[in-house]
Amino acid sequence: MKNVFKISLLAAAVVLTVGCNEKKEPVAAAVAIEAPATFANNQDKVAYAIGTSFSQQFNTMLAKQAELGMELDKEVVLQGITDTLRGSSKLTDDDIMTTLKAYGEEVKTAAEKQMKEKSEKAAEEAKSFLDENAKVEGVTVTESGLQYSVLTKAEGPKPKAEDTVTVHYVGTLLDGTEFDSSVKRGQPATFPLNRVIPGWTEGVQLMSVGEKYKFVIPADLAYGEAGAGSIPPSSTLIFEVELLDIKAATKEDAPK
Repeated sequence: MKNVFKISLLAAAVVLTVGCNEKKEPVAAAVAIEAPATFANNQDKVAYAIGTSFSQQFNTMLAKQAELGMELDKEVVLQGITDTLRGSSKLTDDDIMTTLKAYGEEVKTAAEKQMKEKSEKAAEEAKSFLDENAKVEGVTVTESGLQYSVLTKAEGPKPKAEDTVTVHYVGTLLDGTEFDSSVKRGQPATFPLNRVIPGWTEGVQLMSVGEKYKFVIPADLAYGEAGAGSIPPSSTLIFEVELLDIKAATKEDAPK
């Protein structure tokens, strides 16, 4: 039992390796059912559900590995499952452990290579975009590389890095994909200005209450090569930000 458990963990590790740093996708849809399913009893239904759930997850894994150029034959996978369930596996526990461990390393290497290629491509596209955007009338480029333009002008005090600000914002990728929006949620965001990405900390300090700016934030002032959630690695980000309120920092707010 201990060896079977170790093998199961290793197989799961292969799946997780493929999923690392990838945007999570919904589990593959079940195949179409031509007629309502009927089962002899509830235990049979549970058993079928377990098999279906496993198959859906495994299909997702196989699809992701195919994207890496590492395709596995489903029929051979099915043969391995069937043989093992019938107690006639062609591999010993040691064979399985060794094979899966080696394959896991291959998957990891391929995934890292793909991520590097995507990151390099994103960096090239970002550089081209930033170079062109810097030439647009009304765009200012700071020493750090942050680019901004004023959409709505107002007069008044500006926040310091230690202050807490309330803003409305919309964030998009260079291709126009919207990844976050307080406007869509209908709820402004409030946070200490020194606890967000550097591009925000720098940019919002330029604003007065009532102003609306457009920021183009290079990856090194955002989430860098790692990315974050639905934001891919090395992404340059575009934000439209409206400053609604400033709460000056107090002694109680100072780091302990």
